[in-house]
Amino acid sequence: MVAQDGRAGSYEEFVAARSATLFRTAYLLTGNRPDAEDLLQVALVKVYAGWSRVSRAASPEAYARRTLVNAFLSSRRPARFTRERLVHTLPDAVTHDADPDDRLVLWPLVDALPPRQRAVVVLRYYEGLSEREIADELRIAPGTVKSTCAAALRSLRQTMGERA
Repeated sequence: MVAQDGRAGSYEEFVAARSATLFRTAYLLTGNRPDAEDLLQVALVKVYAGWSRVSRAASPEAYARRTLVNAFLSSRRPARFTRERLVHTLPDAVTHDADPDDRLVLWPLVDALPPRQRAVVVLRYYEGLSEREIADELRIAPGTVKSTCAAALRSLRQTMGERA
């Protein structure tokens, strides 16, 4: 990913090297493959648009991951304007085959967390980032990371206790 002269490689090299890792994060944030693909695409387009700046960053991967998480959180905010159109009749329901990963006991509980709590849990426990790194990624105070993580874990424990 880093050339011999110390500069970051091309955008194409970056995507080839890091897209699988970024997709995993997107999947863990969204909880399903189609939304993860869309989220990753949005983030990679933004990274491409700013590649001259991204390639000079200390960690282009961290920059891309922050872009991915920010895009996820932004997509979960209530929209002031929506292009959705209300209809009187619903289209036929589409059924999907069950994904083996959905059978995990813990993931549906994580998936049910509010977006910020889910982002903190994914970054902390799936990506292995420190509280400081998460705070930098989400542009929040480390104390907010701690309290958000504590609230998420409390919610997960409570839900798991109710199911037991």
